[in-house]
This record gives sequence, C-alpha cells and structure tokens, in this order.
Amino acid sequence: MERSLSMELVRVTEAAALESAKWVGKGLKNEADDAATTAMRKVFDTIPMKGTVVIGEGEMDEAPMLYIGEELGTSEGAEIDIAVDPLEGTTIVAEGGWNALTVIAIADKGNLLHAPDMYMDKIAVGPEAKGLVDLDNSVEDNIRAVAKAKNKNVEDVTVTILKRDRNQHIIDEARRVGARIKFVENGDVAAAINTCFDYTGVDIMFGSGGAPEGVLAAVGIKALGGDFQGRLVPMTDEETERCRSMGVDHKKKFQLDELVKGDDAIFAATAVTDGELMRGVQFKGDYVETESLVMRAKSGTVRFVKGRHSMVKKPKMIL
Repeated sequence: MERSLSMELVRVTEAAALESAKWVGKGLKNEADDAATTAMRKVFDTIPMKGTVVIGEGEMDEAPMLYIGEELGTSEGAEIDIAVDPLEGTTIVAEGGWNALTVIAIADKGNLLHAPDMYMDKIAVGPEAKGLVDLDNSVEDNIRAVAKAKNKNVEDVTVTILKRDRNQHIIDEARRVGARIKFVENGDVAAAINTCFDYTGVDIMFGSGGAPEGVLAAVGIKALGGDFQGRLVPMTDEETERCRSMGVDHKKKFQLDELVKGDDAIFAATAVTDGELMRGVQFKGDYVETESLVMRAKSGTVRFVKGRHSMVKKPKMIL
C-alpha cells in the first residue's frame, strides 16, 4: 500500500465527522449515521485505490452505500480491503455522549477477516501485556497478568467493559478481584484502542461487542503493538449458518494476526465527540476544528492530526 493513503483516509474520516457532528445531542441517531455515511462515500471516490468494502453498513440489499462488496476509489493503485464504521456510536452522538468516532481500516486485498455482523467476545491490551492475556483464561488471571506487566497492584488496574447484561459475569469477577471498572455505554472501538495509551487510564478491555468493530479495533491495536483476540458469538441458528456460508469458524479464537493478516494495515479515526484520546468536532463560526488519529502497522507510525477547516472555502469537504 502507498503510505500516502494514510492522509487520504484522514480526509474521509474528517468529512464524516464534520457532517455527523451537526447532529450531536439532537436525539436523531439515524440522521447522524446517514450524514456520516454519505460524506464518507463521497470522499472515498477521490482516493487513488481499488478498494472493496469487506466490513460495512450491511449487504447490498440492506444499505444504499458502503455496503459489503461495494467498490470504492478511482480504480487506480493498490487493491485494498476496506472496513468502515461511518459513525461508531450513533447513540452517543444522538445523546451528546463521549467517544463517538468515524473509523476506517484498510489492508492489502485478502488480509482483513470478513467478520459477519454479530457479537464477538473480545480482549484487548496495550504493548506491555502483549502475549500475556488470553480469551480462554479467567478474568482474574488476565487482570493479574496485566497488573504484573504494568507493575501495578491489581486494585489499580482499570478494566473497560461495554455495559450490557451479557457482560455481567465479567463485571462480577473483575469486582471480586478488586480491579477498577470503566463502563462503555456504546461503541467499543475507542475502548479497545485506549488500552494502548497510558494517559487514558485504561489497562484492559473485556467483553462481548460487535464483530465488525472488533476487526476495526484490531487494525489499530496492531499498529500500536498491542494485543487483541476475538471469538464470534452467534446468537441464532441463522447467525451460525451465516458463519458457515462465509467460511468463518465461529468456534475459533482469532489471534490478532488472523484478524489482520500481513505486516501492513492502516487505521484512521476522527473524533465526533470528546473522548480520552481526542477532542470532538468544534464549530467556530466560519471554520471547524477536528482531531484525528492515523496509524500504520508496517512503520509503527502514529499521528494525531489537528485540522482547521474553512466552511466558506470548503463547505462540502471534498476539495
């Protein structure tokens, strides 16, 4: 892949964030999602690549754009797998909450797991604990492993968990061990990525969340040198059959390098609302400010990009 794609992807996530941010706090999550999706799709068409969506807004008959199998880019350059979440946290935006992102991950063709839209059990840690945690270990063993790797007392380890009834057994065990818990109400891509940055105060992420979001997070964590494992959790016979038809083993514990194959992948995200990592979109009259994160696995380069966008000269974000 061309390294120039990194900044091209930031243009895409910025455009989606700017459009969806107009809906923050208005209680209209579908409108926010539609705005992000439309903006993202328009800017994708300007990027020199032969991209195919492998994780997107749904099948062709379910989504008008950014659907699985849709071809993106100018049809010039490298053949790329694309995973997108135009708005990670539609409810967050509707309610004016924290950590809503617009997210893209890309890799060379055939290198991203084509994860079906269902739940996935996940565990994520930063570089210090790479190789030391396992989905098949107990919650206590994983927390103690992270505590040892980061030279912390167990009581000082912060666990982040998506707040859902299906994750209650993890919550109960983490509390029994004495670890701290930071709940995530919606969207867990940011929660997983946060484990790789000390200043977020997050040490490990557990729990069941969306499988497509798991692959997106895995790309970012690979670039950051952390670790991630996932296992699909089909809830119905139809979802089990979906796994079979896609050739995905729902019983398999996927390692990071199985979710994201090869040595190169790029992750890009722009904050729509404030979070631990980045400040959300700020409207300043004739201009708007954004903060984005872009990372490349091959080089290990991590960039935080602050953008100032003229809404007079570039009102549609596609110049």
